[in-house]
Amino acid sequence: MAARDGRAEPAELDDIDRSIMAELTRDGRMSVTQVAENVHISRAHAYTRINRLTSEGVLSRFTAVVDPIKAGLKSSAYVTLKLKQDSWRELRDQLGAIPEVHHIALVGGDFDVILLVRAVDNIDLRRVIFDQLQSMPGVLDTQTFLVFEDVDTR
Repeated sequence: MAARDGRAEPAELDDIDRSIMAELTRDGRMSVTQVAENVHISRAHAYTRINRLTSEGVLSRFTAVVDPIKAGLKSSAYVTLKLKQDSWRELRDQLGAIPEVHHIALVGGDFDVILLVRAVDNIDLRRVIFDQLQSMPGVLDTQTFLVFEDVDTR
């Protein structure tokens, strides 16, 4: 359902919905039977709730969390971008097409966009930043923050 300003209304969630979301966030491959047992509801009730959360877009996808080091991505950085005014929509798709860019966020503050970039090594990271990001029309400036250690809290 859309709000008056065109944005989607948040779904109405209760404690059972939140518990289901927590279980599936912890393990997206968990069976409906296991979710039901962990949340203390029937399998049919869990199935109905998961379907509703999915159809309402609360659960948008089920995915694996990859350990970047074990996957050979030994160099990571947060890269901030300052953009020319009105270039975000055009750049968003270009940034998303770079395989090394793992997360994109439009933000407010001293810069406009923050990216999580993961690469096989510092040479590859340098290539992405200097050859791809800095050469994009609309990117005025970048700043790079190397990641020394990742802690995934999900």
